[in-house]
Amino acid sequence: MSKTVTLVLGCLLVIIGVVWFFQGIGSLAGSPMTGVSFWAFAGVVVLLVGAYLVLRGLRGRRGSSSG
Repeated sequence: MSKTVTLVLGCLLVIIGVVWFFQGIGSLAGSPMTGVSFWAFAGVVVLLVGAYLVLRGLRGRRGSSSG
């Protein structure tokens, strides 16, 4: 997977994870997911996977001499 794809996918997963977390804890209203603790847990998991991908993409980009 290219570094750009890894970074974009990671950023999207971080955003989705944050939204799901706040919906799960009831802070972000407006969907059937609001207040359901499963989505708070799923949000944290997705956020962590996204953060890993972002860090992996940034680390690979820093060490690469070709762009």
